Amino acid sequence: MYLGVDIGGTKTLVGLMDDQGVILDQKKFPTSKVYEEVIVEIKNTVNNFTTENLVAAGIGMPATNLDRDNGIGLDFGNLPWKNVPIQSDLSGELGCKVVVENDAKLAGLSESMLLDTEYKKVLYIAIGTGIGFALIVNRTIDTAIGDGGGKTIILEHDGKYQPWETFASGKAIKDQFGKPASEISNKQDWAIIARNLALGFVEIMAMTEPDIIIIGGGVAPYLPSFIEPLNIELRRYENPLLKIPPIQEAQRPETAVVYGGYDLAKALYG
Repeated sequence: MYLGVDIGGTKTLVGLMDDQGVILDQKKFPTSKVYEEVIVEIKNTVNNFTTENLVAAGIGMPATNLDRDNGIGLDFGNLPWKNVPIQSDLSGELGCKVVVENDAKLAGLSESMLLDTEYKKVLYIAIGTGIGFALIVNRTIDTAIGDGGGKTIILEHDGKYQPWETFASGKAIKDQFGKPASEISNKQDWAIIARNLALGFVEIMAMTEPDIIIIGGGVAPYLPSFIEPLNIELRRYENPLLKIPPIQEAQRPETAVVYGGYDLAKALYG
């Protein structure tokens, strides 16, 4: 059996999975701002599962700076944690091998597994409270793409340079329009949102040259509302060196990180 764990800024989801990646049990709980409390809650959750022969656990977390060699989260975007040795802490508590990774990268890995193998370079972009992204090449995480996400893409917007996620994330949408993406129906509003998203998409596409783009995060379910204006905006930048790939919604937006944790843990320790 394997564990996939999605530690988010507000909630944590723990999934117990069999060797084929089928979720046998799962539990969601609020993410405490106190790191030690989250470790205890994960341990208690696993103890309440019916587990046999737990092989490994894959942990996804919103780390903007990650020491992968030692499994240490150095900095976090929306959690007040610094230098937390989560790999060694959970390995000791759970009694199994543990691998830790940025949550967007695990979600991208999971989603890439659901695609045809013709898509060798998959760009995953999570649009939620912030913006995270990952490049998956031949179903393997490309760690050369940094963990900082939309904070690291600095663009000119409204006459000044600012991080992409400050004007294009789910939080930015709510701040600008006074309501979340789920309540936006005006086509003109979606056209503005698409324009803001396109600015960052172009930058990342130029760096990664993906075969397909997968949209995840809390804004993903509303892709039908902005896919047309987004494609219109992207085509403005298309040229022989910058091709616009197909764009589609994540297939498992709520559990992608958990499945990605399983995928990575099994690849390393299965």
